[in-house]
Amino acid sequence: RLVARSWVDPDFRQRLLADVNAAAHELGIDASGIPIRAVENGPGLHNVIVCTLCSCYPRLLLGASPDWYKSRAYRSRVVREPRAVLAEFGLELPDDVGIAVHDATAELRYLVVPMRPAGTEGWSEERLAGIVTRDCMIGVALPQAG
Repeated sequence: RLVARSWVDPDFRQRLLADVNAAAHELGIDASGIPIRAVENGPGLHNVIVCTLCSCYPRLLLGASPDWYKSRAYRSRVVREPRAVLAEFGLELPDDVGIAVHDATAELRYLVVPMRPAGTEGWSEERLAGIVTRDCMIGVALPQAG
């Protein structure tokens, strides 16, 4: 819901990018007391989240963390070779798109705000929310218009 709202409401998008926890509260979502920073994908930049030390993750926003997120292989490889790891998830990014890897900690978590897919103009916020997955908000997938 946070991402979908940010796609249809530019003012909310700015508030989300400034303070995820406060923006979540606006929608009645408990994001926890741990600060969460939104990182926004753009035409030339793709963001991906990892916790290299353990598996810090915005659980209240995204649900239970997937097993692969906690795996040693993901935690070590996504930092060293993010493009290869994303390709293993089926996400092939053009060479001119940079990849920023954000390392979550016990004191700070991250949320990827993916780009709104082409072809979703005129969609309702509810329909948009239906294409935003956990993996999109970790950065290992992109939302699909169908």
